[in-house]
Amino acid sequence: MWTILKREVKNYMKNPLFWLGVAIGVLMVFQNVSPYLDIHYLREGETIVNDYPQNYRDGDVFDGYVPTEEGLRREMWEERIREVLISEFEMDNEGAQSVIDEMKGMDVMAACEHLEGYGFYNAYYEYANTAYHKGAREEINACIAEKLENKAFSYYFSRKFADFAGMFMGFFATVILSMLFMQDTRRNTYELLHTKPISARKYMSGKVGGGFAVCLIALAALNLVFFGICLISTGNRGFEVHLLDFLLASILYILPNMLMIVSVYSLISLLFKSPLPAVPLLFLYIVYSNMGSRNAKGIYGYYGRPLAIMVRFPGGFFDTAPPPLVLLNQSFLILAAAFIIFLSMQIWKRRRVY
Repeated sequence: MWTILKREVKNYMKNPLFWLGVAIGVLMVFQNVSPYLDIHYLREGETIVNDYPQNYRDGDVFDGYVPTEEGLRREMWEERIREVLISEFEMDNEGAQSVIDEMKGMDVMAACEHLEGYGFYNAYYEYANTAYHKGAREEINACIAEKLENKAFSYYFSRKFADFAGMFMGFFATVILSMLFMQDTRRNTYELLHTKPISARKYMSGKVGGGFAVCLIALAALNLVFFGICLISTGNRGFEVHLLDFLLASILYILPNMLMIVSVYSLISLLFKSPLPAVPLLFLYIVYSNMGSRNAKGIYGYYGRPLAIMVRFPGGFFDTAPPPLVLLNQSFLILAAAFIIFLSMQIWKRRRVY
């Protein structure tokens, strides 16, 4: 087992494509997380200037946006509804106000359903756009201070890192692990391996362990690079940065996905005597995992999917939250991967030549 594992790791470490992939991953992840490294307390007289609207559903603190309080948000939404009713539905001021008055006492979802009776079907979209508004310097600084009072900066940053690093690692593992079983599934080699005195458990453990170790090395490199970048970028701002936050995010939200990918490769390689059929299958698996859906209220967003190999953290920097039941899903991924590896061992045994 250990001999096979070390051989696979050594082969990948010597492959320049592996290190090129890691370098591309650093660039891709940095491109996506670099805006969060600009977050800082605004100095006296400092402002954030941009061309975005006053209210923006995807606003973030580095763009000068802060969450809108619920009461103010309702007022802003109703004012926007009034404007749309007048401009697009050709109501007069009194008619638009009567519709607003009818919504008094209703929650947002009930009010949206009420507006549908007038043909207004995108009312919730207008409500979503009021989630953030451009804040003054004091509001932005207060928002940052509140969020960092009990959590380190790296707690939030590591989740955004896990979001984009997890996406990269999914594609990286799908491409790089296609070579894991390539040599062994060649006809002469495959037949020869089944005549050797090596057990299915040792062989599959070595191959799967080697592939997983390769992903682990790549992910460890990304963790160290971005921990260093985060530490250097925020060191003079008084923000706390802990390596443990990066490691926990990677262990919880990325490593189970890598185990699932390498286990799928093991099964497909033995079934078809080639790892190549697994490549399009895994790309479809990634697409499935990255798709949005609607919750019980009919609101579209990213809520995670069963046995997904992607964990996304959409939303503002300080509002990132894992999808519902994500830890349960990651546990199921580990169990499913273990079952697939066991199934692969049985296939290997059945093709054994004694």
